[in-house]
Amino acid sequence: MHKLMLALAATVAFAGSAFAEPVRISVGSYNLNNLPFPVASGLGLYEKEGLDVTVENFASGGSKTLQALVAGSTDIAVGFYDHTIQMQAQKKNVVGIVLLARNSGLVLAGGKNSTFDPAKPETIKGAKIGITAPGSSSDFFVRYYLQRHQLSADDVSLIGVGSGSAAVAALQQGKVDLLVNYDPAGTFIGAKGVGKILIDARSDDGAKEIYGGIYPTSVLYATQSYIDKNPETIQKVVNATVKALEWMNKSAPEEIVQKLPEAFISGDKETYIKAVANAKPIFSVDGRFNETEVETPLAVLKSFNDKVAATDIDLKKTYTNHFVDKAPHEGTN
Repeated sequence: MHKLMLALAATVAFAGSAFAEPVRISVGSYNLNNLPFPVASGLGLYEKEGLDVTVENFASGGSKTLQALVAGSTDIAVGFYDHTIQMQAQKKNVVGIVLLARNSGLVLAGGKNSTFDPAKPETIKGAKIGITAPGSSSDFFVRYYLQRHQLSADDVSLIGVGSGSAAVAALQQGKVDLLVNYDPAGTFIGAKGVGKILIDARSDDGAKEIYGGIYPTSVLYATQSYIDKNPETIQKVVNATVKALEWMNKSAPEEIVQKLPEAFISGDKETYIKAVANAKPIFSVDGRFNETEVETPLAVLKSFNDKVAATDIDLKKTYTNHFVDKAPHEGTN
């Protein structure tokens, strides 16, 4: 993991320049929902904006990244949009500044010995279910599924297994019966014969089946106080990220993978390219938040999160399109 952090940090360092502006960005995991961030780094877009980015990776999941952000040990986080809603319920102002992934990207996969049948939701009882981390969106996915089918989290065991190859290994080794995770794990499971996908929310139709709507996930977010104090820094970060999104939209999966640090790529490159191809439809093309689609995570959280349910959430305070609207939308050569 240390090598991975160094590899990504090297791609964003603006070495040797006395004028580079320092900014600390933390990322919750290297699942593909967060892919536009390392792509922007690999393209040198943060560097071109005059930023010296220090990257920290919390492989255990986005909840640790959120804690770092609120504690002030990082400036901007790559995490999931639903965390901004949770924070408002706790009277903390965390704001999404650019949307990376407009849809869930989650899959629920079963190991070879799994007895769970989605057509019979009650068969999930007793299952050991791997999630990225407690309090993560994969955790929400399971809880919402259970709630919708009149089941309880007490009916299963939820186990944090991280993402990527570690998550796949947990399923393969039988440490968990079911796995809720993102690509590249979703693609690896099928390609390596580890198990099979039972519920697929990577497509719009799949997300609507699970959540009742499109479920925006990965964003860059910061505290409102940091945004207020550092609007120029935020604008530079957003400018670079929007360019990365536009470049990804017009680029083939092979080209996207070529821009990534080698250490970022999980498993063999051929399968990883397939994973990028599978995940590509979830990415935002322009970084803008959709005021209708952000209502889906709120509905999900309200169903099982007492604090959110008891709070009059103002979604307009959980995201802003101000910086995206000011960013040049010209793509990247």
